Order: sequence, then structure tokens, then C-alpha cells
Amino acid sequence: MTGFASLIMVNIDCAEPPVLATFYSEVLGWDVTHSQAEYAMVSDGTTSIGFGQLPAYEAPTWPEGPSPKQFHLDFYVDDLADAEARALKLGATKPEFQPGAERYTVLQDPAGHPLCLCLRS
Repeated sequence: MTGFASLIMVNIDCAEPPVLATFYSEVLGWDVTHSQAEYAMVSDGTTSIGFGQLPAYEAPTWPEGPSPKQFHLDFYVDDLADAEARALKLGATKPEFQPGAERYTVLQDPAGHPLCLCLRS
């Protein structure tokens, strides 16, 4: 099927945009292309992820709770244990609930958004 649009960017709400831009820049190896207190962005030159400051931002609770997740990002990795260790060193946290422990690991970025590190097939 042929679409009529191309994805250029995803924007994510958070309390501290520069913190998330730095985190995802390190995870993806993308450049931080904009960084101010109220908005920051990373890009590979084709696709971007923007981070917008939301003053009343509340981190989602995982896997359930009063503030449910609204999205999550999945990333392919070649070595699950190495990728997890590197993400944790960058400020990610690992929740106790892990539904796919052998094929993927659920982490939370510094703002609390869930993300999955998925073992490349």
C-alpha cells in the first residue's frame, strides 16, 4: 500500500526537554539539533524526536496505575544485556514488571516514559 505522507517527527511531552534530548541522543547516536528549557530535539537528518515542556507533566505509571502510558518506543539492539546497562547508565530505570524478559526489556526514560529494548532477530 502506498501512503500519502511521510513521518518526519514525533513529539513527546516531559518536564525537562534537554534531559530527554541528551538521553535519546546517546541511545540512538543522533545529534541534539535544538535544546532550550521549553523544547529540545534530536535527529538523524531524516526523522526527529522532539521533547516539549509540559509544566504539569506527570510520568506514566507502568504497568498500570493512575497515570497510564500513552505510547512507548521500541528499539532494536544486538546485545540486550549491554544495551540495558548502557541505558541505565544514561539515566533510564528498570521497572520490576518485565513481560518479555528473553526477547525484550522494558525500561523507563528519565521522564518515566516506557521504552523497550528488543533483541534483533
